[in-house]
Amino acid sequence: MKKICLLVLVLMQLLRVNAQSDSVYMFAYFKNNGQDGLHLAYSNDGFTWSALKNDSSILYPTVAKDKLMRDPCIIRGADGLFHMVWTVSWNDKGIGYASSKDLINWSEQKFIPVMMQEDSARNCWAPEITYDAKRKQYMIYWATTIAGKYKADPKVENGYNHRMYSVLTKDFKTFSKTKLLYDKGFNVIDATIIPDGKQLVMFLKDETREPVQKNIKIATSKKMNKGYSDASAPITGNYWAEGPTTLKINGTWIVYFDKYRDHKYGAVQSTDLKNWTDVSDKLVMPKGIRHGTIFTISRKEFELLPK
Repeated sequence: MKKICLLVLVLMQLLRVNAQSDSVYMFAYFKNNGQDGLHLAYSNDGFTWSALKNDSSILYPTVAKDKLMRDPCIIRGADGLFHMVWTVSWNDKGIGYASSKDLINWSEQKFIPVMMQEDSARNCWAPEITYDAKRKQYMIYWATTIAGKYKADPKVENGYNHRMYSVLTKDFKTFSKTKLLYDKGFNVIDATIIPDGKQLVMFLKDETREPVQKNIKIATSKKMNKGYSDASAPITGNYWAEGPTTLKINGTWIVYFDKYRDHKYGAVQSTDLKNWTDVSDKLVMPKGIRHGTIFTISRKEFELLPK
């Protein structure tokens, strides 16, 4: 009986290892000003990341006047496609969108005019996508400053005072009306929302310039498109951080972020979303990597990508 139990345990461990090794973590990011488009890196453990295609562009931007591809966000949709949104310009009222079956061949790039109804909208930065499996719909969300809507702090860079806005879609062709998603009375950008059991977890950047914040915080909600809590205490340290993205590996959250003043990446980890440990010294990242997002693909899909 003991031998049988031992054999079962060994088989279970082997199955667990095989299941884990079948997945590859992918990091979609940009470099410089985003003028050359999408870059991809991969990792097997979440800490050592290697650029694909000799760190050259996977997809060049074609939409909007500035033709940039900053802050790319890629998720795998319920339809099996990879859906991507990105920042097309420093000052525009829409975002970019494209889809792909294999991360190599992409659909025609489209401009989604999410803030055209706001005459005083100054920008649409760092869009992301989260999927609601229960309602079978996607939420796209981003940061915008609407001049005059919120009191501008003269000490904030260029008078920006962002809030998070969102639209809903089932097919990336028709969209709901744009709605305010997150406003807790402070300048907020770079939100990323992750389903976690019965709640959704929003990692966000508090962009407050004085008294200086420039850090990553957390808010939660029971519903994807409303009801988020006040922001938590900072989970990052005494440095300026932006562009959070996250993985959950074996019950441990890892939140990655751009230490943009230090020109390097950082990471913190937690098992309870309350107590955080800095693990930045474990990271190995491609040179010049900027704000991006992490997603997962199969080993089979990975083997087809250009190395």
